[in-house]
Amino acid sequence: MKLERNVTVVGAHAEGEVGRVITGGILSPRAGTMFECQQTLIAEKDWLRGMLLSDPRGSVNAAVNLITPPIDAEADFGMIVIEADYYPAMSGSNLMCTVTVALETGIVAMHEPVTTLVVDTPAGLVRVQAECANGKCRRVSFANVPSFVMHRKAAVEVPGFGTLTVDVSYGGMIYVIVDAKALGFMLDRSEARSLVEAGEQIKLAAAAQLPSIHPENPGIHTINQTLFAGPVEHRGDEVVSRNAVVVSPGRLDRSPCGTGSSARMALLGATGELAVGQTFRHRSIIDTEFLCRINAETMVGQTPAVLPNVSGRAWLTGISYYGVDPEDPYPEGYRLNDTWFAT
Repeated sequence: MKLERNVTVVGAHAEGEVGRVITGGILSPRAGTMFECQQTLIAEKDWLRGMLLSDPRGSVNAAVNLITPPIDAEADFGMIVIEADYYPAMSGSNLMCTVTVALETGIVAMHEPVTTLVVDTPAGLVRVQAECANGKCRRVSFANVPSFVMHRKAAVEVPGFGTLTVDVSYGGMIYVIVDAKALGFMLDRSEARSLVEAGEQIKLAAAAQLPSIHPENPGIHTINQTLFAGPVEHRGDEVVSRNAVVVSPGRLDRSPCGTGSSARMALLGATGELAVGQTFRHRSIIDTEFLCRINAETMVGQTPAVLPNVSGRAWLTGISYYGVDPEDPYPEGYRLNDTWFAT
């Protein structure tokens, strides 16, 4: 058997969301920052995204993550997230998968009961507390990058829906946040396809009508995903809510979404519905949970922001070796809209 472009991948999922981790076969580009490293990878090695995520080697429900040497001296390792259509600056579920893989495969040393790490991401440094026992990573909690509201109660014209009132918030990705109940959604599993169809339409419209540029990194400048927000409930000292995030080109995040949780906490903090230090229990469409809180308030340039903390679990699912037969007519794969939904 002769294969080219050999890549080793460890499978994992975080509260249901698939986040595979590349552990061999790829050298990360030289760069001055992790964001520059990401941009160089896009320019020079985007074949990796097609090969690992498109059919016949990949699938619509997966993302992959490249572990790199850290560029910031304070970090233990770097992480570049590769999703189907783009390379987000950060992803919480993917970070949980990557940290769990790095610890359980010995890429970084595990210390029980808690391993403290710093991960270098294109969005900035992310500080991690990993609870470990008996050689396993049991839970990953991370202090995310500063998160903030970019547009509040903005009007967007969406074909088929008319004028919608939305919010736009940043949590490592940029989200358009929509009231699920206002559109008739209960955030039930049976609504998955309908949520995807609506979410992609809303995202495209919001991205065109609501320019959203990170005040400190203009390279982060586009609404990436739609977050359908369920009703907020107060249960004792906790705030509880369900959500569904649509990941382009058209599927639901199976987890509660880490950067989405951060973006939503920025919004809840701005509206006074979530206090600093208060537990926010964020649920996914498959009933998995992230335990979240706002650690503190801060500023990003002239914009009020919060410092979110998100906690969840990840599990390894297997080890795979990918490559391309020199005679394979689909070295970077292909996509059909029976599974790769597109508006």
